[in-house]
Amino acid sequence: MQTKAQIYKTAAAEIAAVIDGEPSAIARYATAACILSESFDSFFWTGFYLVDPHKPKELVVGPYQGSLGCLRIAFDRGVCGACASAEATVIVPDVHKFDGHIACDSATNSEIVVPVFDDTGALAAILDVDSTKFDNFDDDDKAGLEAICSGLLKGARI
Repeated sequence: MQTKAQIYKTAAAEIAAVIDGEPSAIARYATAACILSESFDSFFWTGFYLVDPHKPKELVVGPYQGSLGCLRIAFDRGVCGACASAEATVIVPDVHKFDGHIACDSATNSEIVVPVFDDTGALAAILDVDSTKFDNFDDDDKAGLEAICSGLLKGARI
């Protein structure tokens, strides 16, 4: 059986191979969401919220795999907003204990949210992964997802 670190390494290689030469950020997000969702049985919702260029302190749902996601999230709301505001990964072992958690789907019990930066270093999006299991995410998830997100937009033009 593969470790989480090995699964992330394989997923990262698959994502990199598929997006190589693809200029569209949306296509890159969609590819990453799909491959990550398919790689981990414990991922209940896997997707991206994009920084809205018309409302820079607001996230709008982007490509994802899973049940219906919230359409918009302000930077001052929930786990996704906390990640966007801090521009840092947030791991929540029990979302029901997170002050201000937004329950887009009540089946979610734990969550990890990782920032995605563009080539200029500006926050472009966040990757949100939810699980129905409590305490599902750890440092291996943080390292694996941050590595994937760090290269996701390199070379994207549109």
